[in-house]
Amino acid sequence: MGVVNVTPDSFSDGGRWFDADAAVERGVVLLSQGADLLDVGGESTRPGSARVPVDEELARVLPVVERLVAHGAAVSVDTTRAVVAERAVERGAVLVNDVSGGMADPAMAAVVARTGAAYVAMHWRGHADVMDAHDAYDDVVGDVRRELVQRVAALHAAGVRDEQLVLDPGLGFAKTGESNWPLLAHLPALVADGYPVLVGASRKRFLGHLLAGPDGTPAAPEARDDATAAVTALAAAAGAWAVRVHEVAASAAAVRVAARWRDAQGDTTARHATTGAAREGAR
Repeated sequence: MGVVNVTPDSFSDGGRWFDADAAVERGVVLLSQGADLLDVGGESTRPGSARVPVDEELARVLPVVERLVAHGAAVSVDTTRAVVAERAVERGAVLVNDVSGGMADPAMAAVVARTGAAYVAMHWRGHADVMDAHDAYDDVVGDVRRELVQRVAALHAAGVRDEQLVLDPGLGFAKTGESNWPLLAHLPALVADGYPVLVGASRKRFLGHLLAGPDGTPAAPEARDDATAAVTALAAAAGAWAVRVHEVAASAAAVRVAARWRDAQGDTTARHATTGAAREGAR
């Protein structure tokens, strides 16, 4: 899943693709690098960011979704708002990537049920301006799995079908640092819960801290791509359905390595879990 940020304040690219033409061009580049799915978002969820008006989010996202679909891309929309999700699906998006798992907008689950779109429900405890205050867990792996089960139950109650659902442990969301590593290390347990799993580690803070210089300064976002590719290989080998990344080429190669690794182990699910499944699952 290649990231197309149509925002002026993304933590990872500082607004380089804010213009619609630039965003579409970026999406085409990511496709050429091996992306199966393009994730178009118009509202930054970087720590501390404020929300944008819904009309602004619609104006940013919809033209880019429509043009990338016309280009032949499988497109997801990265939003927590039901109206943005519904209108993006009307323009051809096949997946709604909701970092709130339906908690930010009570109308989201009904839209997902009605449209039949694939839906990523991420583990979430609050919007970007408050989420860091919620990094408190007794057992981060157990707590995240339990809270995702609760979200699945709520989505089922609203009519969302099992086959629409993808789960995301929410790396970096209400997880400021060390809480992320146990989730990655125990990713097979989340996969074993039976739903496709999306992993979004790309360029996140915990990788910046891992790669900090001698003076403790975290590595800049664009200096975290090698570590991101390493996480991709580990996630794919653990059976992740897809990884969400800002730079696709190295992660696409990492997925191929992981697929061959799993094949050599005799895992008959490797191809489904690690090669091309994002596009087929989203459709």
